[in-house]
Amino acid sequence: MADIKLDANTKALLEEVAGTQEELFKGAFNIRSNMGCLGRQSSENIKIENKADGKPGLEVRIAPGTKDEKVFIPACVTAPGIDDLVYNDFYVGENADVTIVAGCGIHTETGERARHSGIHRFFLAKGARVTYEEKHIGTGSSSTEKFIDPVTEVIMEDDSYLLMDTVQLGGVTSSDRKTTGKLAKGATLVIKERLLTDNDETAKTFFEVELNGEGSGVNLMSRSVARGNSHQEYVSNIIGNAKCTGHSECDAIIAGNGKVDASPKLIANNGDAELIHEAAIGKIAGEQILKLKTLGLSEEEAEAAIIDGFLK
Repeated sequence: MADIKLDANTKALLEEVAGTQEELFKGAFNIRSNMGCLGRQSSENIKIENKADGKPGLEVRIAPGTKDEKVFIPACVTAPGIDDLVYNDFYVGENADVTIVAGCGIHTETGERARHSGIHRFFLAKGARVTYEEKHIGTGSSSTEKFIDPVTEVIMEDDSYLLMDTVQLGGVTSSDRKTTGKLAKGATLVIKERLLTDNDETAKTFFEVELNGEGSGVNLMSRSVARGNSHQEYVSNIIGNAKCTGHSECDAIIAGNGKVDASPKLIANNGDAELIHEAAIGKIAGEQILKLKTLGLSEEEAEAAIIDGFLK
């Protein structure tokens, strides 16, 4: 295992967004902290290098046929005034089957706002399969602003598969999340998003997926909770340019004075494109609260249990 010294705040953030040191350091990884690199390790099949174009960030190259390996690329911000911008490119070889664990945590107690913006591009070769796990969290003083603005671009060749599991469950003042994808023949993209905002936090989600190849498909699923005075926006565009399938589902719960805007959009440029969208926004049902209160929970505990179950 790599010998990397972590301060208490960085260690806590990494465990929240990516896992323990034992998990992180036994394979390929890059640990980014306050705009620098704390440590890096490649494996036989997964090579991690600085970007060749000189921009801050990484080129991660996964060899064809790589199976059952993980690569970790989390980022942490633990100092005020940091405005971190990073570009990470992932090249996944033919028939590889791997998991990529990213995510960002920001911890600040006093001082200026802190921001992390991650620009991630995925290039999946024919038959490649990837599970991408991304978790965002803000900790520390609620009076210091924390911004996380991820951008994800996906290019998928024939018969490739990508599952994106993205989570943001508290403490982030503002996030602007943008994901775009272009899918070739037989490619499948699945996105599962879970969001929780509170107080005066804001979160924007934008999805746009082009289904360009016959038999390609996308399934967008967003579950979110807006509490306090927070505000969320959800926009999805699915563009069917071939015989394909597309589904967009947005389910949101409002608690307190939270607000949610949902705008799913479908564009069928081919007569054999089968596209569906669903959106549901509402408050927690009173009978759900009542049922849990009869089991001995307070109203606040009952609401928290319902929200936890909804966001799993």
